[in-house]
Amino acid sequence: MGDTIFGKIVRREIPADIVYEDDDVLAFRDLNPQAPVHVLFVPKRAIATLDAATAADAELLGKLLLATAAYARQEGLAEQGYRTVINCNEHGGQTVFHLHVHLLGGRQMHWPPG
Repeated sequence: MGDTIFGKIVRREIPADIVYEDDDVLAFRDLNPQAPVHVLFVPKRAIATLDAATAADAELLGKLLLATAAYARQEGLAEQGYRTVINCNEHGGQTVFHLHVHLLGGRQMHWPPG
């Protein structure tokens, strides 16, 4: 497991408001929410960036996205819609180098995002 803040959350070394967990994925509320619902979904096995993922990670990436969608449905976001974001590297806005999916919902999203 990586030594990022997300790795420490997965290992329960630092607290987080965990809203979902299975064998491969952990999800917790973002500390700086950008929408009424802003949850981060992380694989328990660290992958630094989407660009660092390989074909061997395909199943885990699928589980990560399916967990995100299932949680969005559970929270009633699916009918109105929601946004998922994966930032990759510095210019993509990634600040924690442990792959994660942002789930944003509960308000109208705008385009372009910025």
